[in-house]
Amino acid sequence: MSTSTRNLSLTILDQEKSEQIHEASLYLMENVGMKIEGTRAFKLLHDNGAVTTNEGFTLIPRELVERALKSVPKELVLYKRDGEPSIKINNVNAVYFGTHADQLELVDPSSGRVRKFLRKDTAMMCKLADYLTNIHFILSVGMSSDLRPEVQSQITFLETVKHFSKTINFSTNDIGALKDIIEIAAIVAGGLNNLQERPFIFYLCDPIPPLAHPKESTEKLYISAENRIPVVYMPYCMMGGTSPMSLAGTLAQCNADILTGLVITQLVSEGSPFIYGSMPSVFDMRSTIGSYGAPEFHLLVAASSDLAAYYGIPFFGTAGCTDAKVLDEQAVAETTMELFSTMLSKANIVHDVGVMDHCNSVSPELVVLADEIIEGLKHYTQGVQVNAEELALDVIKEVGPGGDYLTNLHTLLNIKKVWYPSLFSRDMQNINESQIKEKVKEKISNIMESHQVPQLNKSILMELEKWSAKLE
Repeated sequence: MSTSTRNLSLTILDQEKSEQIHEASLYLMENVGMKIEGTRAFKLLHDNGAVTTNEGFTLIPRELVERALKSVPKELVLYKRDGEPSIKINNVNAVYFGTHADQLELVDPSSGRVRKFLRKDTAMMCKLADYLTNIHFILSVGMSSDLRPEVQSQITFLETVKHFSKTINFSTNDIGALKDIIEIAAIVAGGLNNLQERPFIFYLCDPIPPLAHPKESTEKLYISAENRIPVVYMPYCMMGGTSPMSLAGTLAQCNADILTGLVITQLVSEGSPFIYGSMPSVFDMRSTIGSYGAPEFHLLVAASSDLAAYYGIPFFGTAGCTDAKVLDEQAVAETTMELFSTMLSKANIVHDVGVMDHCNSVSPELVVLADEIIEGLKHYTQGVQVNAEELALDVIKEVGPGGDYLTNLHTLLNIKKVWYPSLFSRDMQNINESQIKEKVKEKISNIMESHQVPQLNKSILMELEKWSAKLE
């Protein structure tokens, strides 16, 4: 599997700035408080020293944060469906990308038109992501328009696990769906103990900024932690809407919400795996959307990855997405900028590749393009190694002034060190029109025709069919 290892990195928040934001977040937790709902989480916090004001805001002492930061795992291994290691996080250098198994809408690769996402489209998205070397996981959300809302999350997960062999990130519409999916995943893994030891799933849930943690969020954290399922806690803060109209203030507020989630998981089950997620963007005052393409968004995502690195916790980022409705110049420009930023940041796991229209749709064509862009950027972020072998002074001496390297053995042995794109053109004479879209469509078509996702064991498939029948 293709993994990007960065030798170059970008730092937005140095140690001093990270400490300032950390202290600001602790101030918010200790003095402003959180709106905590959910009986179990509320009681757990109070049993460990939190207090609630007359206004109903729960004040969380810094000691709980410090304790949680000591117990949370600093390393994380996620597995493929067959139990093989897939995503290994033990430093800030490795980065892994993921796309969506479903969305509200699909930018149909055959017509180029935007339409509602259907259940059958999940198999296509899974097969595409299963093939692409720079896509390491898929996000199963539960949004197919032809499924009943009560069972969207479960049935989408069933479709995903049947058609995708890599790691699965998932979210759910409700608490019951989370419990169901853990049961389904345990069947595939061969039991809950196996799933805990070799998790091929990880969960995504979020608070409601500013500083509010509803019952659905705290219960999802609780269930994930007691089952030892890795969980991402990710506030989506919009500057001027749900967070202050300032970069540092937004980071401090997001960080306080994330640390609250961390405290809850570690109180439920000390050492349960937790992933730091943060989506601090802008509330566009002209259109009233939360932007997925804003430069401030991806600056703050990179800054958030610095905070996660400051704590030593794996970071869940966002890149490869756009506010554009269709695959156009805006889409490619925003996608490339974000991927460049995140690959230079300290992000570990990066979602939303191929997401368009401020997270209303997903484009298979953009996923394929992003896979190509990521491959090229891997050659940039490798940096420049300087040693005797790389300096190649003996080769330069051998060729000498006025010579050429084309027929030199050194060139033959090292020619594959540079990147040769499969979609982008470097022809000696380019024709007068773009061939990229046709190449992308052809690649998608070839993947659909030729790529075979490994089949699950028949006994497991029978159990999944029972679940499907029960839900439908």
